[in-house]
Amino acid sequence: MDESSDTYDVHDTNHPISWEDRQLQSMEERTECLRRKIKYSFMNPCEKYHARGRKPWKLMLQIVKIAIITLQLVLFGLSNQMVVTFKEENLLTFKHLFLKDFVDGGMDTYAVYRQADVYDHIEYIIVQYGLLYNNTVGNHEFEKNGTSYTPLLLCQDFYRNGSIYPGSETFEIDAHVDTECLEIYPVIPLSLRDMLQNFELHFKRLLFLKITFVVKAINLQTVRYRELPDCYDFTVIITFNNQAHSGRMKVDLETDVEINECKDWKVIGASARKIYLTVMFDCLIVITCITSFALCTRSVIKGILLMFEYVHHCRTHSGKDVPWSDKLEFVSGWYILIIVSDTLTITGSILKIEIESKVLASYDVCSIFLGTGTMFVWIGVIRYMGYFKKYNILIVTLRAAFPNVIRFICCAGIIYLSYCLCGWIVIGPYHEKFRTLNTVSECLFSLINGDDMFPTFKDMKQKSSLVWIFSRVYLYTFVSLFIYMILSLFITIITDTYDTVKQHQENGVPISDLQKFLSVCKDLPNSGVYRLEKSKSCIISCCINR
Repeated sequence: MDESSDTYDVHDTNHPISWEDRQLQSMEERTECLRRKIKYSFMNPCEKYHARGRKPWKLMLQIVKIAIITLQLVLFGLSNQMVVTFKEENLLTFKHLFLKDFVDGGMDTYAVYRQADVYDHIEYIIVQYGLLYNNTVGNHEFEKNGTSYTPLLLCQDFYRNGSIYPGSETFEIDAHVDTECLEIYPVIPLSLRDMLQNFELHFKRLLFLKITFVVKAINLQTVRYRELPDCYDFTVIITFNNQAHSGRMKVDLETDVEINECKDWKVIGASARKIYLTVMFDCLIVITCITSFALCTRSVIKGILLMFEYVHHCRTHSGKDVPWSDKLEFVSGWYILIIVSDTLTITGSILKIEIESKVLASYDVCSIFLGTGTMFVWIGVIRYMGYFKKYNILIVTLRAAFPNVIRFICCAGIIYLSYCLCGWIVIGPYHEKFRTLNTVSECLFSLINGDDMFPTFKDMKQKSSLVWIFSRVYLYTFVSLFIYMILSLFITIITDTYDTVKQHQENGVPISDLQKFLSVCKDLPNSGVYRLEKSKSCIISCCINR
């Protein structure tokens, strides 16, 4: 009996593995392989280095990118600052040169009230335009088309026909608007009466009177910074606004600026900075951002493919769907933020190259792209701070509070919009800060933050006692509702979320299905099982077994 028993045991030990056992073993290998792939994708750069020995090239690329993009932004900001200063100072210069009796800061109240004053101002502008080259302390001159100067353009917009008799309260008006223009050349000395001999101002029907001319200038201040000066075309537009027909004709001066490369130049005593060095630096940034864009896009795609693999595994083995919270863990929002910042920076850098080559002059558009791209790049640094537990609490709190904050803002926004509309229609005629919906929103938002509160109450005109009383009720209820209730509730939402996050850090975070799945894998990053050779064999075996 003993021998037969021993013989049975030996026979049982050498029995070949059944097909079911082989399939079960293969399934367990694939599951363990998937666990390691997911766990490796969730590791930080240092853990990945210990796991496979790969240097964190993506991290080093982001650090280099932050440095060179910040340097590019600073250099562009300094150059843009000179352009903005030159534009603003020229605008102020033109106001002093062409607006009669202009005083700094008095543009809001600058207006004419008599017909004779309108003619005096027109004559003053024309005379000053003719004496521009000799009067100005800057390097301003008329625009030339070939050998002739570009004329000054005097245009009036008026109703086509009309008979207006306020005394008898009768009028007849043709609402069609006609435009009549007169060209005046600066080198021809004529009196205003001779100029306007065939140009009559129809004050009763007049809507706008516009005087337009072009002044050329060169921004020489860039020579000190070893940059070639640009040539500027200032299109000066002086508008006499009579739309209201209230007896007060407001006067405004504005400029449209076009920046061009000077046709002929020569700089002595200073070596001009080679523009190709700046262009090469911008091209380096473009190449760096394209590389970063490609790497981050690749990581996002790999994460999505890994998510599909995990979803397929869960449906096959457990027969249940993966919740969205677990699916979103595979798609890194930080990578998407970096992709957006790279796109903005690439676009801004290309525009900057065009500006430096004098092909474009879109400083504002370029500033928006470069500024927003740099902002997103620096915000992306928080991702690497999140690998440290003590610094991670800000990110976790913002992410946890975001859904509740959005829902709260939607409800509070409805109340805020209702106050904006009510204040605009009721208080607008009696208060400067409530004249437009934009200024109403800005005023109410300032009140929420406790700014400008007393002047808002004080500046209310008391022409209508009913509206004045209503304004007091309106402002007191708005301040009480938003500062004492809505703002306090908003802070409470953030505080409660922060307390919840702190408790989770101390007592442990609730484990999701994905975390339960990964918790089975106890392999540490430096255990050696994540090495490339192992990974390759694992992937190959998985494919073969399938």
